Amino acid sequence: MTGSDATATGSDATATGDRIERVTLSSITLPLAAAISDAKVLTGRQRPMTEVAFLFAEIGTADGHQGIGFGYSKRAGGPAQFAHAAEVAPELIGEDPSDIGRLWTKLVWAGASVGRSGAATQAIAAVDVALWDLKAKRAGLPLAKLLGAHRDSVRCYDTSGGFLHEPVEQILENAGRNLAAGIGGIKIKVGHPEPGVDLVRVGKVREALGDTPLMVDANQQWDRPTARRVCRALDEFGLVWIEEPLDAYDCAGHARLAATLDTAVATGEMLTSVAEHRELIRHGAADVLQPDAPRIGGITQFLRLAALAEQEHLTLAPHFAMEIHLHLAAAYPHEPWVEHFDWLHPLFEERLEIRDGRMHLSDRPGLGITLTDQARHWTVQRADIRRTL
Repeated sequence: MTGSDATATGSDATATGDRIERVTLSSITLPLAAAISDAKVLTGRQRPMTEVAFLFAEIGTADGHQGIGFGYSKRAGGPAQFAHAAEVAPELIGEDPSDIGRLWTKLVWAGASVGRSGAATQAIAAVDVALWDLKAKRAGLPLAKLLGAHRDSVRCYDTSGGFLHEPVEQILENAGRNLAAGIGGIKIKVGHPEPGVDLVRVGKVREALGDTPLMVDANQQWDRPTARRVCRALDEFGLVWIEEPLDAYDCAGHARLAATLDTAVATGEMLTSVAEHRELIRHGAADVLQPDAPRIGGITQFLRLAALAEQEHLTLAPHFAMEIHLHLAAAYPHEPWVEHFDWLHPLFEERLEIRDGRMHLSDRPGLGITLTDQARHWTVQRADIRRTL
């Protein structure tokens, strides 16, 4: 366990009369119930995933307000995010917690030599989310309401039951259970080294689920010729979208597919900045944009990106972290989707309400989440940064 002190760098006389006095950072490793494999594992690019590293930021102010936020990293990267956050977080001490945009920029410049994307801004994301959570709690509003909600519920689909390591019979059992629990759509993984296997699996799931909204995700594992061939075959299944058929940074390739397929092309989850997403939009590379707030730097950056997506009338389907993305999707003007994962359940005391195919906002202020004792037990590193007199 580590700790550090910081001298106030902001004015004591803030516009709100409040100031940040404490930032607590926790690196928490969440073990998964079973090892997870998608196409990246079957092609030998990654090992099965057995855990997820989370960076939690808890912020406290002189007036007693508190906020909590988090980011994450799958496989590698968790220690790097924690280390960077611990270096730049002292810049928050003494600052007005309402100045979220200015504070995001201040933290970026504090670590400017390592750039404005990747692990550096992912570390900042946890703090940024905590500041938005704090602001909404101080207003007594769910975060979506603070942002200006367009709806009180959002369409949701499940991904956690459709991985490639599971036989299709298990996927169907998982899908039945999730649909019975009120989830509105099902996404399954594709990208098997033998594309014919994918087509058989998708065909069986489509036949079993009838007209239930169905998506597929190739996790970037096809080259351009394979993607063209397989995606044309997938067109017949009436899918909501085909996700990441190509490398995440192949904007031109995604654009060509989007222009020729009947099925929508979805991508964006692996990108780590607004600038990278802007290139997707500029190329017309996505019908469905899938940003991940913790990956692109937090809620402040997500809102910038959502404004760009709205101008192009894109469907928004944020990736992972439904505890954050429910609020952001509810504030998006065009009807979005939110991805359901049950992996994070052990971390939080609360559960999101899901019924009638939709994920519903609660009346809890902020994000409406509280860490469990078990989550704190999984803490592997901690930094307490406090104001000194």
